[in-house]
Amino acid sequence: MAKVLVVTSGKGGVGKTTSTAALGAALAQTGQNVVVVDFDVGLRNLDLVMGAERRVVFDLINVVQGDAKLAQALIRDKRCETLSILPASQTRDKDALTSEGVAKVMDELREKFDWIVCDSPAGIERGAQLAMHHADIAVVVTNPEVSSVRDSDRIIGMLDSTTEKAKNGEKIEKHLLLTRYDPSRAARGEMLNTEDVLEILSIPLLGIVPESEEVLRASNVGSPVTLSNPDSAPARAYFDAARRLQGEKLEVQIPVERKGLFDWLFKKRVA
Repeated sequence: MAKVLVVTSGKGGVGKTTSTAALGAALAQTGQNVVVVDFDVGLRNLDLVMGAERRVVFDLINVVQGDAKLAQALIRDKRCETLSILPASQTRDKDALTSEGVAKVMDELREKFDWIVCDSPAGIERGAQLAMHHADIAVVVTNPEVSSVRDSDRIIGMLDSTTEKAKNGEKIEKHLLLTRYDPSRAARGEMLNTEDVLEILSIPLLGIVPESEEVLRASNVGSPVTLSNPDSAPARAYFDAARRLQGEKLEVQIPVERKGLFDWLFKKRVA
């Protein structure tokens, strides 16, 4: 049975679209049939991160409004044959999305794919509500910063009150994905530590993605990091998160500060 996963956040710039692409690709690399759907109408970026921007002919709005068939708008990834993208429109706004049209598209996608991974716009407005409405599972992406965590708490409240599952008296499965974690800054008290974030948000931890230039490098070449550099630390974190989404019980590893030989010698010298 197909699962609808929404990747959401209260604050922009936390790595939500990057995480959508990386998680979608990681799930597809296990043989699952996956589509990533961009709900950020007017501000789409998922096609860029996936390297599909030059292949967009039709988009989600065209399908919702009946101007194109779903098969015409879906773009199959050239590197992973079980991964597809349904892009958002760049020229329309979120008001072009209708609840009925989105529901029809989601029903069609459920028949074709094992996983439907929805990239939600940041915040609590209409586009975000439509992206999360049909979700079975939610991944709340946050940075270890006070403002990001506070906004995520608001999103968790929406997931518990405005989704289809919530309206049917069911609970949506929620997970926390902590991104851009820098163990050096955490050790110096310049960002929240993992325990503080978990205590505030009180949802299960799906993974911790360390701050890494590999994530930026992957985005700039139009590839999810799990495809461009699968052995990198952030890619391994996303692969483990994808395995947890599929039900595997894996302990979450907290990144630790690496100390080089120079640091060791210096500390020995000044000790």
